[in-house]
Amino acid sequence: MPWRIPDGVGPRLSLWLATQTFTGLVLMSLAVYLLTASDLRTRQDDTLLQNQVLLQHLLDEHQALPTEDLRKRLDEFLDVHRDLRLTLRTADGTTLYDRAVHARISGTQARTDSGRTLDFPTTQGPIATLRLDTRADDAFVRRLGMTLMVASLIGALLVSVGSMVLVRMALAPVRSLVDQTRRLAAHTLHERLDGSDQPEELRPLVQQFNALLERLNRSYTQLEGFNADVAHELRTPLATLITATELAMRQPGVPAATLDQLGSNLEELRRMAGIINDMLFLSHANSGATARRQRVPSLAALARDVADYHEAAIAEAGLQLTVDGDAAGDVDAALLKRALSNLLGNATRYARSGSVVRICIDAMGGGLLRMSVTNAGPPIPPEHLPRLFDRFYRADPSRTRGSDHHGLGLSIVAAIARMHGGAPFATSTPEQTRVGLTVMGGELPSSPRRRWRRRRQKSVAGVHTV
Repeated sequence: MPWRIPDGVGPRLSLWLATQTFTGLVLMSLAVYLLTASDLRTRQDDTLLQNQVLLQHLLDEHQALPTEDLRKRLDEFLDVHRDLRLTLRTADGTTLYDRAVHARISGTQARTDSGRTLDFPTTQGPIATLRLDTRADDAFVRRLGMTLMVASLIGALLVSVGSMVLVRMALAPVRSLVDQTRRLAAHTLHERLDGSDQPEELRPLVQQFNALLERLNRSYTQLEGFNADVAHELRTPLATLITATELAMRQPGVPAATLDQLGSNLEELRRMAGIINDMLFLSHANSGATARRQRVPSLAALARDVADYHEAAIAEAGLQLTVDGDAAGDVDAALLKRALSNLLGNATRYARSGSVVRICIDAMGGGLLRMSVTNAGPPIPPEHLPRLFDRFYRADPSRTRGSDHHGLGLSIVAAIARMHGGAPFATSTPEQTRVGLTVMGGELPSSPRRRWRRRRQKSVAGVHTV
């Protein structure tokens, strides 16, 4: 897989800074390395020239000595200058003196495997070859190059890590804005982003986003108010029409055909009344209403009450019903019954005949309760799952049978979940479809202090009972 540049601003900026730092350090280290190596070569050449002068002076001063005495003088000279090696040869190539038998002479002032050499003719006739041992300098240059390279790598690494930390700190206001926008929803459009701690560059963005929220909130409020007003205004004439239709059907002598037509009209009027009541409930829930909580010792018993209400429909569909799990909590029992009734009715309509419908109740911890209804039936395509809880949304036309179901049932489930501080959820596989909601209201883990208070309250209650 080919490597590509990360998409985030932080990784890109960190990578750019690290690359720039590494390039700068490498260039600086290379300059230091080359300058040091050049300086050492210059110093070595100067050392060879100085020793050439000293050697020539020594040969001139002791040219009258016998060969053995001259050798001893040269040995004493080289013992003092231990980094020098000397070779004296005649014009025909005969070696007169050699303290560098292992040296490979490469020419005048030429570099050898282990040193630098200088060839020069002496005034006495022999050709002298001075060789300076540069192994110590070469080792120093190698150590210097390795040190500079390691320092460049470590420096680039440190700058990369430091830049990542600094970039993360610099982007903290952006993450704060992301967290604030994540908490926004249709029922919290009145909230605004806090730009007091934002840098100057982000404040115009915060201001424009808050202005957008203000416009959205105003439009949403007007729309919700319009829906509520229309639904409220329609309740009275619908109630009047339903009453008048019922009275007309009770009149004696009404023909059978007229009774059938009035009965059909009455069903449609009642269906419209149900839609209006549901729309009023959703408007009330979206305006910020919360659940009226009371202690429910057994949610399983509440679920069985709902199941008893749907018993006839479940039997007619050829289904079986089970309730799995139980929990206690502080919830609005009437609202949860309504949510479970909608979920159970939805599952009953789409479950395969002969299958089992399950109501599952789980205590998730941290005060969170989960209630869901599972049925075996046609799977819901994944692209429809996120929109199941939208108003009047239907996954496909095949799931619209029944004139008394108008597409607000799951929207009401979502609203009840939000009123309890929870959220709806839905999953679907070829084997089963699971739809439910989570609510806040379960028992939190009790601390030692809370358990002590509870025991004390029980003991006091026991004393009063006696």
